[in-house]
Amino acid sequence: MYDEILFPTDGSDAADAALEVAIAVADAHDATLHVLYVADTNQPSLARIEGQVRDVLEGEGRDIVDDAASRARRAGVDTVDEVIQGGPSRTILTYVDDRGIDLVVMGTRGGRDIERIILGSVTERVVRNSASPVLVVPPESDHEYPPADVLVGTDGSEGSEAAVDEGIGIGAATGATLHVVSVVESSGLGFDVRSEQLSEERRRRDEQVLAQARERADDGDVPVETAIEEGDVVDTLNEYVADHGIDLVVVGTHGRTGIDRRLLGSVTENLMRSAAVPVLSIRASEE
Repeated sequence: MYDEILFPTDGSDAADAALEVAIAVADAHDATLHVLYVADTNQPSLARIEGQVRDVLEGEGRDIVDDAASRARRAGVDTVDEVIQGGPSRTILTYVDDRGIDLVVMGTRGGRDIERIILGSVTERVVRNSASPVLVVPPESDHEYPPADVLVGTDGSEGSEAAVDEGIGIGAATGATLHVVSVVESSGLGFDVRSEQLSEERRRRDEQVLAQARERADDGDVPVETAIEEGDVVDTLNEYVADHGIDLVVVGTHGRTGIDRRLLGSVTENLMRSAAVPVLSIRASEE
């Protein structure tokens, strides 16, 4: 399912947590792991050391990459390591396109300034723009890969349909149980008759979406559970994660319509910031 996996790192604690997951994913899928450090050309990095001008960030990056690559190789994972100068998000996205990367694994929510730069806004830019799936790993996550239970949030849009397909693929490859959940947002619904009718229409649509997801999962011999929940989307999905022992969340992003942008843009990014488990974002096809 995944043949070429990219792990961008800055050597922070957050990246270190993501490395363990990246190694596990590469091992589970017999994939090559690309370990990349981007020496940020937007940051001052030249210094005179022992009479020579050297790029400090590039030197630090080589040490960080060597350490991460060594850990991956000790785990038996085929590994490529590189240090490249450039802007972080642009360099990562270019690397994804040029090297045929199937999956990007990144950390997020670092504490120091450099961690916030590399693992905060950069991660979100990569999620928004990467043509390949991006797996975001929270620093405190202790969930192992392969997962036993995978949650897919769906609203029937293009992005969530792509997420369902990805979840089915992961389930087929790892033996995980797939949980497909649709969340009806109650906050925007009043108590008049029209709002109640809209709510019922949404539920009927969601039931159809979930039925289609069950059929596709059954075709792939993937065990599946479905549910319609009510409440705030992010809070409800996080509660489902805690209540059902979910190891991985899969969500779509880059929807085209207004509702898609709201549910598949901010929801994805808010889940990345708040979820206790890794979140895999899937970009909707633009074809």
